[in-house]
Order: sequence, then structure tokens, then C-alpha cells
Amino acid sequence: MRALIQRVTQASVAVEGTVVGQTGPGLLILVCAMQGDTDAQAEALAAKIAKLRIFKDDAGKMNRALLDTGGGALVVSQFTLAADTRSGNRPGFSTAAPPADGEALYLRFAAALAALGPEVETGRFGADMAVSLTNDGPVTIWLEI
Repeated sequence: MRALIQRVTQASVAVEGTVVGQTGPGLLILVCAMQGDTDAQAEALAAKIAKLRIFKDDAGKMNRALLDTGGGALVVSQFTLAADTRSGNRPGFSTAAPPADGEALYLRFAAALAALGPEVETGRFGADMAVSLTNDGPVTIWLEI
């Protein structure tokens, strides 16, 4: 699985003009399931992100994790993280999981993250979504498990 995480002061996702998910201080997590990914990988990625020390401590150092801050997470499906741009000018997405598998793994990831403690909201799988955020730092990190 792949994820692009952004430390945010706020983020929201809307479908057809209606907000379907949001968070205050915490993380915006764009997630993509790849062909062959498993529930175990979704759970491992959730655990890694929850414990990743990218929030400032009292000394201003990135030394605290989402679990330490009480922050929330907005999880949004993003199949374009599977983009293969090695050839030509049009990205290919053939390495992304098929939609049914991708949705199941996306939901498994969100549930696994929520089970660890943070409040988790989601976008809508397969929908045309408008994501708004205020990146804090900015801190943006690519993860793959």
C-alpha cells in the first residue's frame, strides 16, 4: 500500500459540494492500494502512520506522533498514487488494485487507524472529491509498505 501523508491544521473533503469528511489538527492521508496488497499491509501502514513522529514537541522538534497529540485523520482514497510515469507523458495506473479490492483495503486501513485511537473520517471511494487542506510546516511524507 502507498500513502502520502500531510500534517495539517485542518482538512476536509467534499463530494458534489457537500463535506463528507474533515479533521482539525492532525493528518490528511491519501491512500492507494496496489495489486496484491493485503489486510496485513493495510494494518501495518496504519500502525506506522499512527506512530510516525512528525509533530512538534515542546522544544519544537518533530518528536511526537499522531497518537501523542490527540489529533485526527482524514483518509482519502487516491488511486493516482499508483501512477507509472516511466514511459511517455500519460501516467498508467495498471498497478493499482482493482476497485473492489482497493475499496476494501482503503476501508480496512481507515478502520485499523481508528482502532488505534485517533478520530478518523474518510472521503468517498471512487467519487470525484474536492480536498481542501492547510498543510502545517509544510510536512508531506510518502510511505509504502
